[in-house]
Amino acid sequence: MLIDKKTKHMKAGVLASGRGSNLQALLNAAKTGSLGVRFVGVGSDNAEAEALGRAEQAGVPTRAFPLALFSSRQEQERAVMFWFEELEAELLILAGYMRILSERFIRDIGCPIINIHPALLPSFPGLNAQRQALTAGVRYSGCTVHYVDAGTDTGPIILQQIVPVYEEDTEETLAERILQEEHLLLPEAVRLIAAGKVRLEGRRVRIEREA
Repeated sequence: MLIDKKTKHMKAGVLASGRGSNLQALLNAAKTGSLGVRFVGVGSDNAEAEALGRAEQAGVPTRAFPLALFSSRQEQERAVMFWFEELEAELLILAGYMRILSERFIRDIGCPIINIHPALLPSFPGLNAQRQALTAGVRYSGCTVHYVDAGTDTGPIILQQIVPVYEEDTEETLAERILQEEHLLLPEAVRLIAAGKVRLEGRRVRIEREA
């Protein structure tokens, strides 16, 4: 694993499509110096994404990759991959990125990719996870940070946090309560990875206990 010689921190890139609240949680955590990463770039498939503005305010390089500017999805992904390779990213974080990455991208990017999902995987993968939870009538949902593989939200699970589902919950209220936990869980997962505490054995993630 390469370490940034200047900061002794892992170099991390982020992909986000929307308002970037999980990105902001990461940026806030990085300010304390305890996260163990330096953000080298934030990319988006949406040129108007609020996440890009948040990154710029934090002094992190940004780039937009709207699909309309490319001849194909493959060309778009190639541009994204080359950019993060130029930035020497050692970890790629999906923080509300609304496009499914191809198997080729995942294989060729050359660094681990992690994602945050608003459900307790393997339950309720894909879109509208909160609606799925309410429809199923579960009493608990939550959020999951996992490694990205070729499936949809099927990669090895790193961390999870439980969130209760109340009788009066709507999609919006449940989503907001889960999001609050996402803002804590994603930085913690990144911190553990940067500290070398996370080990992948097949499909099982082992986390080293801290003193």
